Amino acid sequence: MLRLVCLAIGYLIGCIQSAYFVGKMSRVDLRKYGSGNLGTTNALRVLGKKAGAVTFLCDVAKSLLSFLLCWWMFDSVTAGLYGSLGAVLGHDFPFYLGFHGGKGVAASIGLMIALTAFRSPYFMVCALGLALVGLLVANAISLGSLCLVGMLPAVSMVLYGPTEETVALLLLFLLTLYQHRENLKRLSHGTENPFFGKKKTASASAEGGKKEAHEA
Repeated sequence: MLRLVCLAIGYLIGCIQSAYFVGKMSRVDLRKYGSGNLGTTNALRVLGKKAGAVTFLCDVAKSLLSFLLCWWMFDSVTAGLYGSLGAVLGHDFPFYLGFHGGKGVAASIGLMIALTAFRSPYFMVCALGLALVGLLVANAISLGSLCLVGMLPAVSMVLYGPTEETVALLLLFLLTLYQHRENLKRLSHGTENPFFGKKKTASASAEGGKKEAHEA
C-alpha cells in the first residue's frame, strides 16, 4: 500500500507538465512544434535557452519534491524512491494531456540527486561521468541521457545487491529505453541530431510551425 500511495503522490506532482506550461506562457503548444515532446530538449530548441533551463529545473524539482515528501511522510528512503518514480510516470504520461509528455530524464536527475544525498555520492559521480562519456563518444544527448539513467541501477547493484530499490531503478531504466526508442533507431542509422555542431535537419521555430524530423 505504501508503494502505491507514493507512486500516486509522485504521479500527481509529476503531472505538472513544465514544458507545456512554459510553452503556453509563450503562446506555443510544444506538442505541435519540434519533436512534439514535452521535455527540456524540445523546449530548448523551440523556445530557447531560458525556456529550456526553466523546464529542466522544474522537472528536476518536481521529482525531488516527490521524493522528499514521501520520505517525510513515511520516514523511508524506499518511499521517497517510489515517489520519484511516480513523478517520472506523471511527467511521461500526464492524464490531462492524453498521456503524452516527456521522456523522464530530468525527473530521473531529481531522483539521482536524492539518492546521492540519502544513499551515496557514487550515484551522482558515476551517473554524470558515464553520461559525459556517452555524450562525447556519440555526440548525442539521447545516449548521454540513457547512460545517466542506466548507471542508477548499476550503482545500486554494486553497493547494495539485488534489492527492491535496485529492481525499481532497473524498471526506470527500461522505461527510459522505451521512451528513447526512436532516438536509438536514429543512432543506429547515424541520423540522430548531434549535440555539438550543426543539426542534420532544420529545427522548427515557434513561428514557422514546422515539425522537426529528428529530436533528441
